[in-house]
Amino acid sequence: MRRSIATVCVSGTLDDKLTAAAAAGFDGIELFENDLVVSPWSPAEIRRRCADLGLTIDLYQPFRDFEAVPDELLKANLARAERKFGVMAELGTDTVLVCSSVSPAAVDDDDLAAAHLSLLADRAAAHGIRIAYEALAWGRHVSTWDHSWRIVQRAGHPALGLCLDSFHVLSREVPPDGIAGITPGKIFFLQLADAPHLRMDVLQWSRHHRLFPGQGAFDLPRFLGLVLSAGYDGPLSLEVFNDVFRQSDPARTAVDAMRSLTLLEDRLAALPTAPLPSPAPTAPLVSPALAAPLVSPALAAPLVSPAVPLADRSGVRRLPPAPRLTGHAFTEFAIDGHSGPELRSALRGLGFAHTGQHRTKPVELWEQGACRIVLNSAVTHPGPAAISAFAVTSENPPLSLARAEALSAPAHPNVREPGEAELAAITAPDGTSVFVTHPGDDWRSDFLPTGTAAGPGAGLLTVDHLGLTQPFDHFDEAGLFYHSVLGLDHLPTEEYAAPYGLMRSRAVADPQRTVRVALTVALLRRGEWAPAVSDPQHVAFTTADLIATARALSLPPLPVPANYYADLAARFGLTDDFVATLREHGILYDRDLSGGELLHLYTPVFGGRVFFEITERRAGYDRFGEPNAPVRMAAQRHRRLTTTP
Repeated sequence: MRRSIATVCVSGTLDDKLTAAAAAGFDGIELFENDLVVSPWSPAEIRRRCADLGLTIDLYQPFRDFEAVPDELLKANLARAERKFGVMAELGTDTVLVCSSVSPAAVDDDDLAAAHLSLLADRAAAHGIRIAYEALAWGRHVSTWDHSWRIVQRAGHPALGLCLDSFHVLSREVPPDGIAGITPGKIFFLQLADAPHLRMDVLQWSRHHRLFPGQGAFDLPRFLGLVLSAGYDGPLSLEVFNDVFRQSDPARTAVDAMRSLTLLEDRLAALPTAPLPSPAPTAPLVSPALAAPLVSPALAAPLVSPAVPLADRSGVRRLPPAPRLTGHAFTEFAIDGHSGPELRSALRGLGFAHTGQHRTKPVELWEQGACRIVLNSAVTHPGPAAISAFAVTSENPPLSLARAEALSAPAHPNVREPGEAELAAITAPDGTSVFVTHPGDDWRSDFLPTGTAAGPGAGLLTVDHLGLTQPFDHFDEAGLFYHSVLGLDHLPTEEYAAPYGLMRSRAVADPQRTVRVALTVALLRRGEWAPAVSDPQHVAFTTADLIATARALSLPPLPVPANYYADLAARFGLTDDFVATLREHGILYDRDLSGGELLHLYTPVFGGRVFFEITERRAGYDRFGEPNAPVRMAAQRHRRLTTTP
């Protein structure tokens, strides 16, 4: 299917937007009127520029506040429409979006609205133009898709159809099921947007919080399946209003948008085949204003659609499947002469052994159990230590990389000498390299033994998760990246009040929980005054017995205030002895509603921005101890204040 994107989705001048859309592989655009108004190009020049880039102009939008108004205002609206039709002829586009009215002058009269829209469609048809009528979720009188469809039925004009926008449909209370029964050919255009579930004014929700498909909570595969069941064969078009996207680099936003559509198409094709719903019989409608039957006899009969696989009727391209991931292979830290000694000391204190030195590069391998840390001194820009890369093991690495390629995340080979292991990496939105390797690949053969073997250490077993703070502009993009490219599932999003502002946490994980990545972001950009660590990162390890591990550590854990333990005892009804043991070792505690428990401790920050966590999960606890994050952040800040000269 053709793919389109509204110019309102991305930042920049109109040329910036068009260039980004074309580079990302879109076939067409929706031209938002504001982008035309501020452009120095004439409509004919815009048409030529789009043609040069291989883009069609699939929709001109929006035309507002037209229908069900007094005669004098209707006359002015028709004159306004004629001018827009002339602009559209110069642009070379044949479909205009007409939104349901929000004008105080509009009246609640479906017959009048149908008559006015039919009159507009007559004018449009004379120019070879179609009217796609859309119910705004905050429309004055028409705010649901089914209401707009009833008006289009009443009008009965061949140049008048519907525009269905997933946000306007799914943000309202009317179920979308009946969409499958819309007369074939009467859905003129489709707009797609995701969104989180929020309890707020629907206009503000729409204008500021839309997301690309797969980044929110809407069931877009099912919605799209219903639309295609009604015979829609136009472009899949994105219309996303989002404050972050409209300030971000348009090139990467467009790539993110294309990735979201690719994933949506794949999910659509994966839906099980099922008989499509049939609408209830509809009696012919007669409008006094038009004095003619407005519903065809065919529409009055039930529509029965065959059980056709959605992949067949949509023609979508399937992605390579996401192979099962089996674990973390290693985590790499970029270090310099200042941060390196700190991290080496911290790893020794955690029970790690320096087991290998790379044959040709200044890279060290540290191990304990199945936990492997790589310290890379080949930094070109010295600064704080950082997680520069991590590797996951896949049952089929070539297939994992093929999926990444199909999702606009092509792999790049590592720089290596002859005879060294070949590892391909994909680049995450924050710049982190993600290597994909086979559990049997002996990448460790590139490391010469140091003579020190990895022993039991302090009892660390595996990597529980990685914690990666994201740049403000890349948070939603990162969630979609890990979800789509690696096939990780979204876990519930959490928000919590940190010492210097609200934080949001969104984790992704495979079903077996062998790979977890926790993504966090500050909800507002911090001012320069904020005494915060820039984009902190950490690795969390597992242990079977955290109390025993804590006793085996030679690295003092992060001190936790006594007030925390007094509150802990009150909240959870823990015994005094247990709380005393937790307090002795700086261990934090959380319990979920099903009785699962988390014991975890943190280290101070090393090398400017990184720290470590050790976890013990009991009885199926599946979260990340988010209620304790503010405690950890405040404790780390207090330690920096008391230990920094």
